[in-house]
Amino acid sequence: MSISNYLEEKILNKVFRNTDFTVATVYCSLHTGDPGETGASEVTGGSYARQAVAWDAASNPAGTIANTDVEDFTLMPSATVTHVGFWDASTSGNFLWGGALTASKVVNSGDTFEFPAGSLVATLS
Repeated sequence: MSISNYLEEKILNKVFRNTDFTVATVYCSLHTGDPGETGASEVTGGSYARQAVAWDAASNPAGTIANTDVEDFTLMPSATVTHVGFWDASTSGNFLWGGALTASKVVNSGDTFEFPAGSLVATLS
């Protein structure tokens, strides 16, 4: 997974300049290609919408955090999902983080795409 330039700057400014920033809720997005630094290639159509994610406390292995609930994307459009992303808003907003799925997933129109609890894992190393 890769942290966006936006979030890199926010973290550095917080740590070294004590410049606060907050993210009230983190939203998960699905992508049909590498989202890069901007969140490109986000799925569109059907009833697709970013999903708010609840996170457990960071733990061992050091620098790891995982989702605590099931994340369901219902009534998906037809797509091949290859990547996941995280944002600070349900629409628009700032792209925070993204990465490739372990394996691409083909979904048909009307399908539900699901991440079980504990399957979305972000790591800082």
